[in-house]
Amino acid sequence: MTDLRNYAFVTGAYWGFTLTDGALRMLVLLHFHALGYSAVQIAFLFLLYEFFGVVTNLIGGWIGSHLGLKVTLFSGLALQIVALGALGLLDPSWPLIISVCYVMGLQALSGIAKDLTKMSSKSAIKVLVPEEADSALFKWVAVLTGSKNALKGVGYFLGGLLLATVGFRYSLWLMAAGLALVLLATLLSLPREIGMAKKKTKFSAILSKSRDINLLSAARLFLFGSRDIWFVVGLPVFLSASLGWSHTQVGGFLALWVIGYGGVQALAPKLLKSSLRDGTPRGGTASVGAFALAILTALIAVGVTLELSPWLTVVAGLALFGLIFAINSSVHSYLILAYTETDQAALNVGFYYMANAAGRLVGTLLSGVVFQLAGLTGCLWVSAAFVLLAGGISLLLPRGQRLLSAN
Repeated sequence: MTDLRNYAFVTGAYWGFTLTDGALRMLVLLHFHALGYSAVQIAFLFLLYEFFGVVTNLIGGWIGSHLGLKVTLFSGLALQIVALGALGLLDPSWPLIISVCYVMGLQALSGIAKDLTKMSSKSAIKVLVPEEADSALFKWVAVLTGSKNALKGVGYFLGGLLLATVGFRYSLWLMAAGLALVLLATLLSLPREIGMAKKKTKFSAILSKSRDINLLSAARLFLFGSRDIWFVVGLPVFLSASLGWSHTQVGGFLALWVIGYGGVQALAPKLLKSSLRDGTPRGGTASVGAFALAILTALIAVGVTLELSPWLTVVAGLALFGLIFAINSSVHSYLILAYTETDQAALNVGFYYMANAAGRLVGTLLSGVVFQLAGLTGCLWVSAAFVLLAGGISLLLPRGQRLLSAN
């Protein structure tokens, strides 16, 4: 009963953070696009957010295994509150270079906050679910990941709505106040020792030595890079500039995409049940999903090149991309916990999400650069190449043996 209570508090904290994270992304993107920033300039605003995600995941897992996941979760929420409050002080009269540096710095702080919170929440599941419950682990991971992404979609919509109603500054301060309440509840409710490793690990061991975890992390890098290449800058700017959509429409579409994506993630165990003999995925499951994504992305790129209906190619095509991507992402999220020992969950999950953040970093940079050079079509072709690499790497993962052998 205690584990279920702790799981509820961890999930609730992650949900609260996720709402602000999605809204902040949309606020920054739409606000600076309206100010006349180019696609590359907007991409640079998010670079430090992604870069510090890489660093945070790498070090944060080690910190969590030593000090407990409550410390890292608390730190993530607190840093996000600081970032939101400080970003609200941005003055439109500041010179361009000062504004860009200020926003990049606070986005870096938000990136640290996001990955401390995510690493803490994902690692906590491994600690709270009984080791022998393979199928239960898959379900719990799917519920947490799916609900988080659905709420991030709500955050996208919230960001667009708040920008259109109360403006940039007051939107940020309202979110900071709401997250402060979440932080207080988390601080008072969770036990300090959750997630602490019984045997302390040397700092030099933060780079995983497990072949399976290294391969899965490499596949994750290319998988998430493939999404962000078109999603971060290319798609919203395309919808706004080429199709003439308003801020609320762009935010609403991206919100629905991510909400649907999260919903499919949560349902992944049921959707895959008929194709999985014992209810748990294998490396082959991840490779099949990645290759399907590569084919679909190439078809969407061809459709955009041939100037077919944007509703058929971009809107419907990328909606289908989200469905397949969601299932594959859920499989990945299960596999990383299945490959790791409970006592080293924070350390290995941190390493894995370091690769995730690296993929987002590369995808974010390429999203602005490739879109400016070759438009949305170029972003889609590079995305197809990335997800093809993810599928190739996934072929090297275990395909039949019991995954929890390390435990």
